[in-house]
Amino acid sequence: MSRIRRLDRLARGAPLRVLAGAAAVVLTLAPAGAQDAMDGQRFVPVRAETHMVVSQERQASEVGREIMRRGGNAVDAAVATAFALAVTLPRAGNIGGGGFMIVHMAASGETVAIDSRETAPAAATPDMFLDARGEADPELSRRSGLAVGVPGTVAGLALAHERYGSGALTFAELVAPAVTLAREGFEVGSDTAAALAHPSTTERLLADPQMAAAYYPGGAAPSGGDRLTLPALADTLEAIADGGPEAFYGGEIAQGIVDAVGARGGRMTLEDLAGYEAKVREPVRGTFKDYEVLSMPPPSSGGVHLVQMLNTLERQPFGTYGLNSADMIHVMAEAAKYAYADRAVYLGDPDFVDVPVAALTSKEYARQIEAKIDLDVATPSEQIAADPGALPRESNETTHFSVIDEDGNAVSMTTTLNFSFGVGFGTRGGFLLNNELDDFSAKPGVPNAYGLVGGEANAVGPVKRPLSSMTPTILLKDGDVSLVTGSPGGSRIITTVLQVILNATVHERNIATATNAPRVHHQWLPDYIRIEEGINHDTIRLLEEKGHDVRIMSAMGSAQSIQVGPEGALYGASDPRRPGGAAVGD
Repeated sequence: MSRIRRLDRLARGAPLRVLAGAAAVVLTLAPAGAQDAMDGQRFVPVRAETHMVVSQERQASEVGREIMRRGGNAVDAAVATAFALAVTLPRAGNIGGGGFMIVHMAASGETVAIDSRETAPAAATPDMFLDARGEADPELSRRSGLAVGVPGTVAGLALAHERYGSGALTFAELVAPAVTLAREGFEVGSDTAAALAHPSTTERLLADPQMAAAYYPGGAAPSGGDRLTLPALADTLEAIADGGPEAFYGGEIAQGIVDAVGARGGRMTLEDLAGYEAKVREPVRGTFKDYEVLSMPPPSSGGVHLVQMLNTLERQPFGTYGLNSADMIHVMAEAAKYAYADRAVYLGDPDFVDVPVAALTSKEYARQIEAKIDLDVATPSEQIAADPGALPRESNETTHFSVIDEDGNAVSMTTTLNFSFGVGFGTRGGFLLNNELDDFSAKPGVPNAYGLVGGEANAVGPVKRPLSSMTPTILLKDGDVSLVTGSPGGSRIITTVLQVILNATVHERNIATATNAPRVHHQWLPDYIRIEEGINHDTIRLLEEKGHDVRIMSAMGSAQSIQVGPEGALYGASDPRRPGGAAVGD
C-alpha cells in the first residue's frame, strides 16, 4: 500500500490510497499564480518515505514507481519513465528527440551529466536555413526535413542503464511498460487531448498519414479519458527492447527516419544515425549558500547561467526583499539580462567551440556583474553586451521528471522534441521527430522560435549539437541530495529553475508553494519582464517606476521537483501549470 499522504489535518484518518490520489489532485488543480502562493505555505506537497517519481504525466510516474518497487534504482526508474512518456505524453516525451540527464549516485558521491542532445547531419551547412536572399527562413528550420536532428534519446537512456542502472533489471524490462501502454492502450490526459485538438497541431499531424492514423482515429482527436492504442509505436519499442539501441540506429527503424526526413528535404543518412553517440560529461558545479549546485553543461546553457545568476544573487538580502517583491524581481531580472547576453556570445557545442564555463560560473565574474546592478534603476538591455575582457582567465516543447530512490540516488532529466509534437511529422515506426535544429543560430543575431539571439558559437555545422536551455538540476547539502528539479519552457527554463530553487531555499517555502508561486522572466532581448498573473499590481507599478517594461503573459514552465525534508522524507510537487502530472512514491 502506498505511504504517500496529504500533510494537512483534514486528511487524517482517511485511507492512504485515497489520500495519495487526493495529493495529486491538489497539485494538479491548484490555481497557478494565486497570490497566496507567494505569501504562505498554502500548497501541499506529496510525501513519500523511500522513493518518488515526479513527472508531467501520471501514468509515466507510476511506471517509474513500479520499477523501484521491483528493485530498480533511480536510473532504472528514469529510463522506464522516459520510455513511458514517449507513449503517454507525445507532445514532448519521445524517442525521436533528445535530452539531458543529471545522475547522482549516493554511495560513491559521483555525479555525471548524460548528453543525448540531437546532432546535425554530416551534410549540414551554415547556410541551410537561409533563403535565396540570404535571410533566415523559419519554415526551413522549424517545419522541413532540414529541421530534424539525429535523435539521441534512445542512446542516452541505454547509456544511463548500462553504466548507472542497478543491474537488477534488464534494458528490455525497462522498455516493456512502454510497450504495454502503446499496445494495450493508455488513458489520454486532458492536456494531451487539448494539445491534439489545437488547430496548429491538427494542421501538421493530419498532413502526415502515419501521425494522422496514430493520433486521430476516425479522423478526430481523442477526448480526455479516451483510451488510445499506438500499435506502430509498440512495434518500434518492442524492437528496441529486443535489440537495444542498435535496433533504433540501424535497420528498418533507422531507414524509416531517413525516408521521412528525406521526403521533406532533409539531409540525414543512415550513416548519421549509425554514428550517433550519447556522451557522459562533467556537470556544471557551483555553490549557493549552503548548497552544492549540479546542473547541465554545454551544449546546454542551462547549468552555466543558472550558476551564474545564483552567484550574482547570492549576497542579496532575500529576507528583506521577500518572495516576488519589486526589489526581488528587479535584481533577478537584472542578473538575467547579463546571463542571457553572455549566452548569445559564448555558448555552443563544447566539442566545436571553447566555452568559458569556469569563467562564467566564477564568483569573481558574478561580483563584476553585481557591481553593475543599480538597485533602483533598470539597465536598458541595449547597454548590456557580453564583454570578453570582463571574464577572468580560466586555468524549448519539453518535459521534465525527477526521481529519488531509497538509497539516495537521484536523477533529473529533461527531454524534448523542441516544439509541441516536434517537427509535426513522424516515421512509419509510429513516432514523432524533433525540429531541434531550430536551436542553432540560423544567422547570427536572428532570434530563434523562443526569441533567443545567438552568434557564431552556435552556428549550424556538421555533427554539431545545437545550444539548449534545458536545466536538469540537483542540489546537495552536506553531500546528500536536497532538491531535484527541472522544467520545460524553452528560453524560460533557466529562470523557472532559478525561481524554484530560490523559493525553496532562501524563501523557505515548501516545494509545492515554491512551484506554484507566480513566475517572472527576462532574457535580455526583447527588453521586458514577462510575468504571470498573480503578481501584486503595486509590485508591477514599482517595477515600472524602476524603468522596467512589464508584460503579463501566459504561464511559464512546468517544474517537476522533489525536496528532501530534514527527517529524510521526500516531498514532491508536479507543476499545475500543465495538468496531468503527478508525484508518486512509497
